[in-house]
Amino acid sequence: MISPFLRPCSSYDELWRQIDYAAMDIPKQFNLGVACADRHDPDDRALTVVARDRSSTDYTFGELTEQANRLANVLGELGVGRGDIVAVVNPQSFETGVSYIGLFRMGALALPLSSLFGPDALRFRLLDAGAKAVIVSAANAPKVREALADSDSADVPLLIIGGEPAAPTERSFAEALAGASTEFTPVSTDAEDPAFLIYTSGTTGNPKGALHAHRIVFGHIPAFEAVYEFYPQPDDVLWSPADWAWIAGIMDILVPAWFYGLPVVVDLDGAFGAERAVWLMREFRVTLTLLPATALRMIRASELPGGGFAYRAICSGGEPLGADLLAWSEDFFGATVNEGYGQTELNACIGNCASVYPIKPGSLGRPLPGTVAAVLDDDGNPVIDQTGELAVDRNHPNTMLEYWRNPVATEEKFRGDWLLTGDLAIQDDEGYIWFQSRKDDVINSAGYRIGPGEIESSLGAHPSVAMAAVIGVPDERRGQVPKAFVVLRPGVGGDQFLADELRAHVRSRLAPHEVPREIVFLDDLPKTTTGKIMRRALRET
Repeated sequence: MISPFLRPCSSYDELWRQIDYAAMDIPKQFNLGVACADRHDPDDRALTVVARDRSSTDYTFGELTEQANRLANVLGELGVGRGDIVAVVNPQSFETGVSYIGLFRMGALALPLSSLFGPDALRFRLLDAGAKAVIVSAANAPKVREALADSDSADVPLLIIGGEPAAPTERSFAEALAGASTEFTPVSTDAEDPAFLIYTSGTTGNPKGALHAHRIVFGHIPAFEAVYEFYPQPDDVLWSPADWAWIAGIMDILVPAWFYGLPVVVDLDGAFGAERAVWLMREFRVTLTLLPATALRMIRASELPGGGFAYRAICSGGEPLGADLLAWSEDFFGATVNEGYGQTELNACIGNCASVYPIKPGSLGRPLPGTVAAVLDDDGNPVIDQTGELAVDRNHPNTMLEYWRNPVATEEKFRGDWLLTGDLAIQDDEGYIWFQSRKDDVINSAGYRIGPGEIESSLGAHPSVAMAAVIGVPDERRGQVPKAFVVLRPGVGGDQFLADELRAHVRSRLAPHEVPREIVFLDDLPKTTTGKIMRRALRET
């Protein structure tokens, strides 16, 4: 087994000092597609694919490498070369894994795109990136065809997964690979060469493409050795519902597993469901996972019995869990839950490693090994116990190269050596980071600056509540007041009596100015394709 970056230790300072990114010897030549495939026993299991009928198929690293080489040869015949961008519009699957590894090996850039995107969202990203080809599932192909119609990219070749070609520019993925050679010499890429382009969620304006280099792995692997409690262990198996179209799915699950030759489980069933997820975790003896807060709340709301898992550690991110959900999760799964924090532009920078330093429920954790992070005031100075903007030292392997074709936005993302996250936070005197809100989510009420997260956590701790989201709405006297949108647990009815009870619940735990003036009951909350709550959509209701 490849030697890990970290060794177990007993203090945060000792753990943090094990990584020095300024002195790290990152090789000049490095290729993600080689590191995640060629170094492993070709007979070892790389992937277990679970079909909708709950049957499963295993694939080895030998099969992964062979198919990736075939794909590289096919794309080469289609005119794709080093530095070209190829979109992948396909859910978690063997073919998606093959696509990423094949593209990395040939020095091309992967452009992961979510299957949830409609034609307009696809069109913007495909045209903005200048995709040279598209690898797409049969189910997503009609949207891609519509997205590219009447554009200069209308003749971009498509490789169709699980379906038949419908135009001269299209080919069957399976048939094309079956006829290609298994021999391919990987391109010798520099660690600084771009490997993939992932677009942000686009909460304001058009989404921006974060361009990442092959060297990103040298920041992610040490981070997840901490968050995953000193993985790899011999029996480790990874699974997550996180879409491989996002940096969390690729760099928190797929690459960390394949870098160390560990198997990944994927589910072809599609939409996340609590009962099936719990079955899958138990059946396939998953030891490490990334479960966002939304998924944990859905499992808790299902009232399924806990226990019977093989978990060593669970990572959660996207939004703070809060003390109640954290305690429930650890009891249900019988494992440590380490929260982690990052962004598309610089992922995996803050988190917990419970075996080394204590978790403070409600916090994001502390800067991960070798990572320098701070909360800055309006003048750009680090502050303690004050609300400011969370920033991370840009001299980190996880930092994006740039926003694609957007030098102005790239420049605005940085302030000197700091990458600005756009998140408001507080750092305490022990270095723990406490998320407050996005800068544009702050509620200004009668001179108070209120972050919605604390109110949402308080509401979520009520036994009737499955999920909650809070926004600020105009108020003639206070400027703004909190308004809550609540999804109730199955079998619970929402009425004025429950709304009053929830307000009393918040009042007893938080400050009076944080009590929602209005509570609206919904069947579900609007979410981005990454599962984050879309407060912007709630403001428009």
